[in-house]
Formats: sequence, C-alpha cells, structure tokens
Amino acid sequence: MPSIVFLCTANMCRSPMAEVLLRKKLQQREDIADWRVESAGTWTVIGRPVAPKTQEVMQRLFGLDLSAHRSRLVSRSLLRPFDLILVMEAGHKEAIGIEFPELVSRVHLIYEMVGQVRNVIDPIGGKTKDFEDTAHELDNIITQGLEQIIRLVGGEKQEDIGC
Repeated sequence: MPSIVFLCTANMCRSPMAEVLLRKKLQQREDIADWRVESAGTWTVIGRPVAPKTQEVMQRLFGLDLSAHRSRLVSRSLLRPFDLILVMEAGHKEAIGIEFPELVSRVHLIYEMVGQVRNVIDPIGGKTKDFEDTAHELDNIITQGLEQIIRLVGGEKQEDIGC
C-alpha cells in the first residue's frame, strides 16, 4: 500500500490539514488504490487535538472533520514504513536528515511537489485568516502537486503489460 506522512512542528495545524486534504483528493480519484496517509510533529506533545481554529477552518472551508486527530511525535519507527515524507519547512527536512539519515531520500519539502523551495508558514497563534490562508495554500499545493506525489510514492496503478 502506498504511504505518505506529512510533518510539521506540533502536528496541530499544517500536517493534519495536509493529511485530510490529500485523503479527500485521493478518494475523488478512481485510478488510485488505497493509500496510507498520516501526519506527525517534529516537536510536539503527544495526544493533543488540532488547534481549535484548524478544526473550525477545515470544517467550514472543506467539510473536513479533524476532531478525532491526536498529535504524534516523529520517531524512526513511525517514519520507517512510509514511502514519502513531506515536510512544511526546510528546518524539518534538515532535522529529519540529521536524526534519521537513512530516510533522507524519502524526505521532501511539500513545496517541492510544485517545483518550488519555500516554507509553509505556521499559522499557530495567528488569526482565523492565517489558518484560512494556510489551508488554501496547502490545498493548492496538493492539488497542483498531486501527480508528483503519486509518482514519488509509486502509487499509480500499473497496467497489465502483455509479453
């Protein structure tokens, strides 16, 4: 089963947003088999729900419910099974590469999926508009970068090829 994990700092805003947005996009495609899509944080308290503004914005803008989400902390055992690790900031990519060098080939900045190198700014502590902007930003990246994500994960259905 193709697998992807999104990482941010606290696993309470950006990575849970990306997780549910990608799941929604994959469910809309008939050519994609079941995928494992999850998220975690590089520096978080385990078991926390998403930030209240994250829940409110994702429900209002996309009809997505994050009420069951609980934060998870990055570890080698958590990351090892995933085909693709998408991070929100260059610092996340660097930290994962230093702590888990054997996984570095699977780690990409989410903006690399659309041919850019930039960070997704953390909206925590911001106004509702900041959360809305982040949600739209992630939705745009995932929409525009979906084919690249599929290629990197190797999740395309293979046609039967005759000999």
